[in-house]
Amino acid sequence: MASSGSQTKTRGSHSGHLVQPANPNVATMPEDVLYHLSLSTSTHDLPAMFGDVKFVCVGGSPTRMEAFAKYMAKELGLDHPGAEYPNICAGTDRYAMFKVGPVLSVSHGIGIPSTSVMLHEVIKLLYHARCSDVTVIRIGTSGGIGLEPGSVVVTQQAVDASFSPVFEQMVLGKRVVQRTDLDQELAQELMQCATDLPEFPTVLAKTMCTSDFYEGQGRLDGALCSYTEKDKQEYLRAAHAAGVRNIEMESSVLAAMCSACGIPVAVVCVTLLNRLDGDQVSSPHDVLVKYQQRPQRLVSHFIKKRLAATGTLKA
Repeated sequence: MASSGSQTKTRGSHSGHLVQPANPNVATMPEDVLYHLSLSTSTHDLPAMFGDVKFVCVGGSPTRMEAFAKYMAKELGLDHPGAEYPNICAGTDRYAMFKVGPVLSVSHGIGIPSTSVMLHEVIKLLYHARCSDVTVIRIGTSGGIGLEPGSVVVTQQAVDASFSPVFEQMVLGKRVVQRTDLDQELAQELMQCATDLPEFPTVLAKTMCTSDFYEGQGRLDGALCSYTEKDKQEYLRAAHAAGVRNIEMESSVLAAMCSACGIPVAVVCVTLLNRLDGDQVSSPHDVLVKYQQRPQRLVSHFIKKRLAATGTLKA
């Protein structure tokens, strides 16, 4: 039997809100080993290490998230000669984590399963650290639908491969369905920040989240293909007609899990190609690097404005 429900929180209900997992068992555990982060409540002072975190920025690549941490250090005026930004999760090769002031930068790997594991443990980390008023933002890459490469998409709603705003998984042999609504006030705030960065296009639209990079996204260049170019084009154009402007592999689980725990979440991805024109990412490396910096610039601008508004950072 399927279960469903939307747990999207408003900004008002989030104010002063301590992060709380949607699992009562966590509070009764004598020790919580965050295995894939190489952290534990018995071996690390999590409140001292992470208690001031207000922003958790996540992305697929460890290298990209390290670069984002260094970029945030400069933007927040926390960088200095000889500064080092060690990987907090160096005891594992699953994920990488870097902290700069109130910003936590974490890699999540590729796809829903990897992202889910990271989120379970990061949400529990924030709970054990007694963090409050935390915002989660995915900074990523995607394939565009009807957009020029280099366009930035702020996700209005995550949808599955049938264009439905749901995330489903099997729990104890039963199909469980959750809504994938993202925080609309947060999305609008990011779009307002985008008006200060007119040098690249930013749109608010639906994002399709798939469980596969090749057939699941209608590519013709994988090891398997059971459809034609005509089939692919019809599908992508149907997605475009449904309001989808980009495709990636993590947004739905982020929306479902963060909403269930009352954490405002946003997804900001740059498009590396227009899927209506082809399947392979063929732009030169230096161009792709510039594209990937665009979501980082937008999110950095948002964070600085938020901190300035609270008096934490001088405007």
